[in-house]
Amino acid sequence: MRTRAQLSAWTLSAAVREANACGRKSIAGFASGLLLLAAAVLFGHGAWIYAKASLAQILLRRAWAKTVDSGRPAAPWPWADTWPIARLRAPGLRGDVIVLAGSSGRTLAFGPGHLSGTALPGEPGNCVLSAHRDTQFAFLKSLIVGDLLELETSDGHRHSYRVYDRRIARETQLDLLETTTDATLTLVTCYPFDAIRPGGPLRYIVRAVSPNPSFALSSNPTFVP
Repeated sequence: MRTRAQLSAWTLSAAVREANACGRKSIAGFASGLLLLAAAVLFGHGAWIYAKASLAQILLRRAWAKTVDSGRPAAPWPWADTWPIARLRAPGLRGDVIVLAGSSGRTLAFGPGHLSGTALPGEPGNCVLSAHRDTQFAFLKSLIVGDLLELETSDGHRHSYRVYDRRIARETQLDLLETTTDATLTLVTCYPFDAIRPGGPLRYIVRAVSPNPSFALSSNPTFVP
């Protein structure tokens, strides 16, 4: 038979074990709650980015229609520090986006941007456009050699390009941005397409050229070390 002191010690020990168990459950519940909250925040942030990019393209299409009609740049919204300069289509993939002047982070939040210093859309040389991999340039991963791209300029003229090269390159591979003798279109986005974190050192690059039967085509994406 237990003494009063033994009963007290046993009761205290049981209370401690129960308190520890409750504490572990509370910590686990709190951690689970934090994970769910973080997931909700990340999902909400991703959804907001996608929604913003989609809404921006609607406003940009209206501004582009005004640009083509008037022949003068039209701001997509009153406080915009950029404006539409071209319309890029990938007819076989339902790709259809308005291209903006400049390639700052703020510009790319709304649509593909034209890299300053490279050839203007529709002009001879290397025209470089960049956009995010999970919004406007998500279709790049589905492009294959031989696919047709169309670039409409503000004069209403549509310039055709044929994809001839796809490659994975490091962001420091600047020779891909150099001028060319042929009318070339270089599309750049982050890689890999399913990366959890944005940015990173790799870029996925699609290059297209005005139809030229003497141009050598590469059938598989290549990696530039």
